[in-house]
Amino acid sequence: MFNVCYRILNQQEAAEDALQEAFVKMFGQLHSFREESTFGAWFKRIVVNHALNHLNKEKRKVENLEHLKYEKAHSDIEEEDDSNLPNYTVSQIQNAMEHLPEGYRIVFSLYLFEEYSHRDIAQELSITESTSKSQLNRAKRKIRQILSEKVN
Repeated sequence: MFNVCYRILNQQEAAEDALQEAFVKMFGQLHSFREESTFGAWFKRIVVNHALNHLNKEKRKVENLEHLKYEKAHSDIEEEDDSNLPNYTVSQIQNAMEHLPEGYRIVFSLYLFEEYSHRDIAQELSITESTSKSQLNRAKRKIRQILSEKVN
């Protein structure tokens, strides 16, 4: 669960704080667990929400790319083909994630590591689904760039 917080917040102390708050919330809300999902999934949702709330508390808002004009907006929304990617380790990808802009990193983490849908990400971050898709694709491109620069 610490890794979930860290991938969203990108700071060890902030991740520790958010995780501690999530544990306090979880223990205080144990009576509300309805077994509609696994305990782990329920707790992970609390952890993700606390990490996102922690961002808002520190006034480090997720970049709202709604107001920016994108070139080739349609190609940003289409899913990219990842089949020709070199094999990178999870560790290499996580290290590269630390260099992503905050909005990209959060969408990338929620989508690929936490398996949120673009609809869920959009609701959590108050953005559109197309913005979520666009940020994911831009994050993938940026990670490829970072990883290729480290190899060369």
